[in-house]
Amino acid sequence: MAKLVFGMNVSLDGYVDHDRFAPDPTLFRHFIDEAERQVGSIYGRKMYEIMRYWDEDHADWEPEGAAFAAAWRKQTKWVVSRTLGSVGPNARLVGDDLESAVRRLKAEHDGEIEIAGPNLARSLTDLGLIDEYRLYLHPVVLGHGTPCFAGPRPPLQLLSHDRIGENVVRLAYVPA
Repeated sequence: MAKLVFGMNVSLDGYVDHDRFAPDPTLFRHFIDEAERQVGSIYGRKMYEIMRYWDEDHADWEPEGAAFAAAWRKQTKWVVSRTLGSVGPNARLVGDDLESAVRRLKAEHDGEIEIAGPNLARSLTDLGLIDEYRLYLHPVVLGHGTPCFAGPRPPLQLLSHDRIGENVVRLAYVPA
């Protein structure tokens, strides 16, 4: 059975903003390694549209960018959307019954499946389907934006914590 993991870069004050801070080289390497070993990712529409950046090669990429793109392209992606009519390579739309679709994915696969996007994570948290939360805490204070937890914070128990790179702490939690 697959393990569903919600991982997100987050500011010290709990917000997500992909334009305001980015991973340093060490954290980026960590994300490459994770993408290479994951079975796939389940995306909300907004996060999927952000990640589509990796579908096309870019001349200004460092080797790490190409490595992440290769790992991301290889993964199966399941996209939860009511508005998209189609999705890109190696991606599939998830039907209207989110709970049944995700339970089926968990049952049909072994390994880790990433959950990407705070709104999707809220829905899956409400359904009790997320097995682990990995928060990558960056030394940035945003003061506003999209909260990492888009709804009530679930009761969590600290599983582990470690420093990745110069300034990021990864906090891993399981539902309490």
